[in-house]
Amino acid sequence: MNKIQDLEYEQGSGNVFADLELDDAEELFARSQIGFYLYKILKKRNLQQGEIATILGISQSDVSHLMNGHFSRFTMEKLLDFFKCLNMKVTIEISPHQEGEPFQQVAYLS
Repeated sequence: MNKIQDLEYEQGSGNVFADLELDDAEELFARSQIGFYLYKILKKRNLQQGEIATILGISQSDVSHLMNGHFSRFTMEKLLDFFKCLNMKVTIEISPHQEGEPFQQVAYLS
């Protein structure tokens, strides 16, 4: 019998933090999305870590954490501030919640 066919799995919700039943799963997910988009912008600009540190006003070790996806080291407010340092606009949209959708959602418009 094929071992792959015998594997049992559970479909994820799209939010790994909720799937792990972590407290504040929605906020953790939103923070990770914001951090990911920040990472993408920084990679696209092809900057060295020292340059990023200067632009964002943080230490080079903090840049390393940021670029390695350790977004929980930064508050949501700090991550949003980084976009301002990069001359990026952040827009927050408030709308009624629909059943089945996340309460917090992040989108990047390039």
